[in-house]
Amino acid sequence: MLVKWIRCTVVDRRRFERGQRKWAGLLGEPGFRGQGGGWSRGRPDVAHVFAFWESRALYDSFMARSHDRLAAGQAGAYRDMQVKLFDHRFDVKTGFEPKFTDADVVRVAHSKVREDRSEHYATMQEKVWNPAMAGSPGMIRGLFGEAPENEFLVMSMWLSEAEHGKYRRERIERLLLRTQTEADVAVLSGDVVRLEPSWTV
Repeated sequence: MLVKWIRCTVVDRRRFERGQRKWAGLLGEPGFRGQGGGWSRGRPDVAHVFAFWESRALYDSFMARSHDRLAAGQAGAYRDMQVKLFDHRFDVKTGFEPKFTDADVVRVAHSKVREDRSEHYATMQEKVWNPAMAGSPGMIRGLFGEAPENEFLVMSMWLSEAEHGKYRRERIERLLLRTQTEADVAVLSGDVVRLEPSWTV
């Protein structure tokens, strides 16, 4: 599965949200699996959108045919758009599905990992972070994705901001030490995204 993560700064909120609803046109596109998103909790003018496709080939076909028509409704409503594509490598918890209706927030962590540490980083994600997150009350589902140049995405969906906050307070520091994350990661960025139900396709 291909994971597309879009982040941008919105300058015309009403136009952006109106355009966001037009992405319902994705339904029926060959290979489309689901899309959702919302607003950054820390920076209210930043929007995140997550889209899922069965394969890169089907996604490329959509980009060549229908994308520009659907995107036209949001022209001029945002700036500084960043788009990243990741291959799904494994689930966090089990049975990841690209659905957003049962979650309140998404936590996204984007890492640029040192070249000689990428296998260690992925192993720690699978063997340490994964079980810790999966065992946290309120964590619904998630995934670990990989892109070329040692870039990784960890995306987790939570029942509520409060549940995610509890996990952060109780676990993060201890896990960072145990997994030697500082030695692995050259650059780390992330956000907590409050989901907008009307953006779900």
